[in-house]
This record gives sequence, structure tokens and C-alpha cells, in this order.
Amino acid sequence: MRQPSSTPQPARPGSRRHWLAATMLGLCTLGAAMPALAQSAVPLKFQLDWRFEGPSALFLLPIAKGYFKNVGLDVSLDAGNGSGGAVTRVASGSYDLGFADLAALMEFHANNPDAPNKPVAVMMVYNNTPAAVLTLKKSGIASVAQLSGKKLGAPVFDAGRRGFPIFAKANKTENVSWVSMDPPLRETMLVRGDVDAITGFSFTSLLNLEARGVKAEDVNVFPYASHGVKLYGNAIIASPKLIKEKPELLKAFLSAFAKGAKEAMANPDAAIAFVKQRDAIINEALEKRRLRMAIDAVIASPDARAEGFGQVMGPRLSLMASQISDAYATKTRVLPEAVWNGSFLPPKSELDTVLPVAKR
Repeated sequence: MRQPSSTPQPARPGSRRHWLAATMLGLCTLGAAMPALAQSAVPLKFQLDWRFEGPSALFLLPIAKGYFKNVGLDVSLDAGNGSGGAVTRVASGSYDLGFADLAALMEFHANNPDAPNKPVAVMMVYNNTPAAVLTLKKSGIASVAQLSGKKLGAPVFDAGRRGFPIFAKANKTENVSWVSMDPPLRETMLVRGDVDAITGFSFTSLLNLEARGVKAEDVNVFPYASHGVKLYGNAIIASPKLIKEKPELLKAFLSAFAKGAKEAMANPDAAIAFVKQRDAIINEALEKRRLRMAIDAVIASPDARAEGFGQVMGPRLSLMASQISDAYATKTRVLPEAVWNGSFLPPKSELDTVLPVAKR
């Protein structure tokens, strides 16, 4: 009589035993792969231009929803203290990417021609500068022409103050004097009457004035973009090292960011929840307004819709480079081709879907 074999026989295909064996093998394989997948995400450090406010939702949403993780990136985001700081931190190698005013980037390039690691703008987010002049209606200043001879206030590094010579030239404004202060005192000094007008980001200073008891209808806002000054605003900037060594990661970052920005602009109120997660003490209602104002004024502005989200136009960029060279009195002239590289942008078909539908 034949004795039963002691060697296990393979499961017959299609049998319950075969199915169980295949399932266990698959689970074991997945379990072994998951740590490798988790470790494969490449860390990227991103420096914001300012603290966590409404517009930060454009970056915080894709982080929270895993859009960067989905393309193999582990993005960390830090609050900032100004565009100049964001530029220098990316230039130093402390950060891979940042968010900064293009004028600040141009100034760094032109004043540091021999710097080995000059960051480059790779995606335009604020197609128009948010810079504006703000006055109280009770001052009697109802037009930009009436700014001549007046006392203006702003921090010395404020983008609107730095670019005011361009605004003054476009509007024939003359003989203004400046009072310097720290950012938290800017709107307070206007309310107290210490200055006749201030410069600042429109969606920041107006809300700050409201927080100090001034009604929006009692404020005159003169946006630079509406008064002959077509400067670009904030852009995503990248380190030369990232551009040279890992261009595929930069492309993946911009694509994931565009996806998140699209979602944030489609539902800005919901997007503020992700800002709240990073800074629990924010005023949600105020930040919802700030984000909506930023979208309308500088992100989905008529200029942005005409040029396309994320992109710049050569003639306009060249004009801005010349204007910044003159207004900032830079050591060397700004070279537009040195500060901008749009080759890492997602396809135009993808970018064209980012901006929300225009209001009728």
C-alpha cells in the first residue's frame, strides 16, 4: 500500500486553499512594501512670505489632503516674516522653495550678482501686486493726485513703499514724505492721524483697519494695479539646487500645488479650516474674507485670466525688471531671464482649469 507523501502538495488552482494562500502572500507583500513607500517621500522645505492667514490655504490644503504625498513629496511649510526673508532663506539653502514678492527676488538678484545660489521664480500666483495706498475718507484725500505733499507711512521693507516711485511716476504724485514704523503700528498710526496715508497689501491693511474700528466704506483704497502699475506680485521661488538636481520633483510640486489651489479657490470658506489647523487663534470669518479678497484682487484678476494662471508675459516682465532696477536703485540691472523659469509649469490645459469661473 502506498504511504501518504510527507511533502505538502501545491493547492489546486481555484480551490479555497489556493485562494487563501494567494491572499496571504499579497498581504505580506503589501505589508513589506508599505514602509518602503512611506520612506520614499522626498522632504521639501517651503518658506511662506508671512504668517498663516487666508491665502496660506492655497498651500495648506494640498498638504492636509495629501496631494503632495501622492506625488512622492513630504512638504513642510513654515510661516515667514516678509518676502525678503523668504528669498534669502531659499538662497541660503535652508529652504528648497518659498513664496515671495517678485520685486524682492529681482532686488536680490540685482544687488547680489555674484551670489552662488540665486533663487528663481517658477510659478506666478499673485498676477498683480497686492500693494495699495489707503487713506481715510475723512482726510479729504479722494484721489491719487491729492497724495502730493502728504505724509505716508509704512515699514521700510513694505513692497508698496519700495515700489512707490513707480506709482508716483505713473500718477504724477510728488513731494511725499515718509514715516517708518513696525508693521503692527501701520494702521494704528493712520487711524490716529499720525500719517495721511499708508501703503500695504490691500487685503491686509483694509482688514487691519476694520479691526481698529474703521468701517470699510470709510476707507479709500488705491490699488497699484488699478492705477497704472502692472507689477507682478508673489510667486513660488525655487533653489538652483532643486532646479538642477531634481527638476522632476519641482514639476510634481507645482502640479500638486495647482490642484490644491484650484480646490481652495473653488471653496475658499472650507479651505480656511486648514489654516485654522496650523494657527488655532485665527479669526476664521476674517480670514475667509481675506482669502476671497486676495483671489478677486490678485490671483483671479482680469490680468491673471488674460495671461493664464501661473504664467508671466515677457514684455510685462521686462518692463517690471526695468522699473524695479530704477525704483530700488539696484547695484546692477535686473535681468528678466535670470529671475524667471516657466519650464517646470504644468501643461497649459491643466493651468487653465485652476482659476474659478469668472463672476458675471
